[in-house]
Amino acid sequence: MQYRTFGRLDFKPSALGFGAMRLPVLAGADGKPDFKQIDYPQATAMLRRAIDRGVNYVDTAWVYHEEQCEPWLAEALKDGYREKVKVATKMPVWKVEKPGDFERILDAQLERLQTDCLEFYLLHSLDDAHWKGVVEQGQLAAAEKALADGRIAHLGFSFHGTYDLFEEVLAATDLWEFCQIQLNYMDEDYSAGRRGLELAAGKELGVIVMEPIRGGMLARNLPSQVEAVWAEAPEPRTPAEWALQWVWSIPEVSFVLSGMSTMRHVEEDLEYAARSRPRLLADAELALIARVRDLYRELSPIPCTACRYCMPCPQGVAIPDILELYNDAHIYGDVSRQRFFYTWLDEEERADKCTACGECEDKCPQDIAVSGWMEKAQAFLAG
Repeated sequence: MQYRTFGRLDFKPSALGFGAMRLPVLAGADGKPDFKQIDYPQATAMLRRAIDRGVNYVDTAWVYHEEQCEPWLAEALKDGYREKVKVATKMPVWKVEKPGDFERILDAQLERLQTDCLEFYLLHSLDDAHWKGVVEQGQLAAAEKALADGRIAHLGFSFHGTYDLFEEVLAATDLWEFCQIQLNYMDEDYSAGRRGLELAAGKELGVIVMEPIRGGMLARNLPSQVEAVWAEAPEPRTPAEWALQWVWSIPEVSFVLSGMSTMRHVEEDLEYAARSRPRLLADAELALIARVRDLYRELSPIPCTACRYCMPCPQGVAIPDILELYNDAHIYGDVSRQRFFYTWLDEEERADKCTACGECEDKCPQDIAVSGWMEKAQAFLAG
């Protein structure tokens, strides 16, 4: 395992962090994956394998797996594993609506994670609306109190807003010691982006990168045009490794979070991390990645990463699944196959049940106009 620096903190994080957002799950009564039912044995085996190979940072959140991830993690880190890692979790800032909510949620997280101190704590998913709530509800003052009394060791934030907002958030307090941003070779200029990375690193903050493979989109079901470009590479790598090494090559990146769903993902990511280095990729390799990026931009109409922040939908619409079907039909040219998969969705889950209430759009880190795409998807996929 390679280890890197983490801003001004005296902590050397592993190049690969374990992201616990996409754990393996059990099937529900309808035979479909139930994201609330974590497969405890498999997920625990994956996490412990990663730690045994040198991973020393685990990321979770209040909302992951419909609030079941933090309790799972406490159990998975027993038998001596808790002492080998730093744990990060996040305050769901949108749930802080009145005085006392921050304290109540934080105390519940401490109980769920079976600890007296959260080493790394983030204000979750900051965008314009969420930041407004942070300010109005005095959440920074509440976090400062938790830092003072030892319930939190280090404070940061995860970010899904604009670059201008990123600048505002960074300047709002001296409490920040790290931040978490989305960055991959498709999204270099999106949200905080590369500029935000450099700005935060310049302030000696640790910078964690999430979505390095864009929710797996850069590693599966490759269009033939993309496969042809990768085949030109003098040094063969999987598409997943190309995406990860692009991020790891950036010196300002502290480490990468990968949301792994199978043991195969764990083993592969561990091998990729072992080969990682700042500035690893040569100019010719970066040019190859740029060609792939241009191809994807031509093919993919919706920038969904399947993070599932939009779920659950009040009307029961399967938003991420529908967006994926629509994108796949356009990227991979298999319209009939995606229309067939659309029939697998229950009628209550289909796009025509969208009422354009806007709740999903308020939550979407990618600022996708979901209701508009639901109308288009219904016309396309049901056609």
